[in-house]
Amino acid sequence: MARYDFPQDLLDSQLALHRTQSEYEQYATTLPWSAEPTAGWEGDKQLHSGYRASKPDSPGYTEEQRQQVAAYRARLLELGTQVLTHPFWQTLKGNDLFAARMQLKHVHDEDETAA
Repeated sequence: MARYDFPQDLLDSQLALHRTQSEYEQYATTLPWSAEPTAGWEGDKQLHSGYRASKPDSPGYTEEQRQQVAAYRARLLELGTQVLTHPFWQTLKGNDLFAARMQLKHVHDEDETAA
């Protein structure tokens, strides 16, 4: 498999995108299940099981939580745009372009496992 010589600013943007996505996903696990105040619910009993899916009442997001989610989404959009529109991609075509994009997505995997 070919190894691509990615420019440092593209590598930096990809790493920032990866880290920001990870931070956002971790933050999202602390949020209520619904952004708006919503009543909880309980589903029907499942066939051959006593399991009932359910959700408690959700108080909705606080204003601070809404602002934090919006900030994460704006940063992810900014970083994603930097990665996708980088001039480096203009130097590749066809399968090379596809292979390079896939390689870039995983270029920091080894660094993160070693850390």
